[in-house]
Amino acid sequence: MSPIQTTKMTNYRWAICTMLFLATTINYMDRQVLSLTYPGVSGIESEFHWTDANYGIITMVFSLAYAVFQLLSGKFIDWMGTKKGYLCAIGVWSVGACLHALCGVATENVYSSQLMAAFGTTSLKAPQALAATGDLMQLIAMSSMWFFLAARCVLALGEAGNFPAAIKVTAEYFPKKDRAFATAIFNNGASVGALVAPFTIPLLAKYYGWEMAFVIIGALGFIWMGLWIFVYKKPNENPHVNKAELTYINQDADTEDNPADVVDEGPKISLMKLFTYRQTWSFIVGKFMTDGVWWFFLFWTPAYLSSQFSINPTDTLGMVLIFTLYLITMLSILGGYVPTYFVEKLGMNPYHGRMRAMLIFACFPLLGLLAQPLGNAFNTPWFPIVLIGILGAAHQSWSANIYSTVGDMFPKSVVPPVTGIGGMAGGFGSALINGISGWLFTYADHTQMHVLGFIGKPAGYMIIFCFCSVAYLIGWCIMKILVPKYKPIVVDK
Repeated sequence: MSPIQTTKMTNYRWAICTMLFLATTINYMDRQVLSLTYPGVSGIESEFHWTDANYGIITMVFSLAYAVFQLLSGKFIDWMGTKKGYLCAIGVWSVGACLHALCGVATENVYSSQLMAAFGTTSLKAPQALAATGDLMQLIAMSSMWFFLAARCVLALGEAGNFPAAIKVTAEYFPKKDRAFATAIFNNGASVGALVAPFTIPLLAKYYGWEMAFVIIGALGFIWMGLWIFVYKKPNENPHVNKAELTYINQDADTEDNPADVVDEGPKISLMKLFTYRQTWSFIVGKFMTDGVWWFFLFWTPAYLSSQFSINPTDTLGMVLIFTLYLITMLSILGGYVPTYFVEKLGMNPYHGRMRAMLIFACFPLLGLLAQPLGNAFNTPWFPIVLIGILGAAHQSWSANIYSTVGDMFPKSVVPPVTGIGGMAGGFGSALINGISGWLFTYADHTQMHVLGFIGKPAGYMIIFCFCSVAYLIGWCIMKILVPKYKPIVVDK
């Protein structure tokens, strides 16, 4: 009997998967620190005298930078190698996270003489500085915004490398049949990060200052790097992977060398050629219209609770509300069964089943139209939070299916570039909605805008909520117009 049959297989690949899960959790927490420390009397908003327009610019630039760097990060990981590439990615975003803590010091140094002359102190946290208005405070708001923009771009540069690196590690350590499951596990780190953040980041900011919130959460990345150095080696070089597990990991090797599999990948299509297909534009529109909705609620929900209900993220109720919102979004797990039902039970082809499911998911966000009216009528944040949570769950279900439509319509050889194009479109859509939102909320507050019975900043939120509620249906309709019937790309070889 062979040693493979008599020796128990090690399971070190799951230790690697755990590391990917932890990296994704840290990634998501680092991204949320700003939104959870921005609002409130003791928050960044008050200290630097920001308006929502300032905050909107920062979220807009982060979205743009993240989208651009995503296109480049995959090539970088391939060039550097998995171990060094992942270390560079998480190292860069951890440095970027910690750099946020220096923005206040940098701003105070720039205006130290003016602050001393005006208030007798160089501290922006001094009561007289917090209460001040005028030209100096506007200069401080603008300068501090630029410091945060620089830190935010460094954060985006590193964070963009997480998923390409994690997917590459998964391909190294798991056979094809297990990769989807392993990917689902580490991808859940985003959900766990979203659930943990409301109970950790606001408390750190409350007791140690918002600067330490950035430093402590950022430092988690450096701890991960130390573990990664010792944990990761390629499977065939790792002493913790025995021969039986290595054989299991490499079970697709013979198949991958089969010329028939190469043919199955389909012909190569140039990047410019991809833009000539209606199917490409269908995916672009779907991502452009909807990705920004998720990013809007991710970045603006804490600010919304603060301005609309005077609830800060550091308040117990604020932490519970944000936790509840992300808990509800996890209902998206159930959304994965809808297209399966249409395909397996009703006999639809995968594309039609997915589009039918996406139409259902596109209808749920319409409940968002009631978020502001119900919150205002009953003077409670629970209605908006629950409805936003349902919208978030619908988005995650929509997102999982819209990615799958690419595989339905395109040869495997061009799925990565088409996905990258769609990711870029989603980044542009996110930048647009976040930038416009910041400007709109500031404008509505200054002009006391009236919209559907709401006055001032609540009127601005009502406008954005209306767009977020109908964006999915508009996106679905345009996608259906572009590709009315299932029509995979056929290219002459």
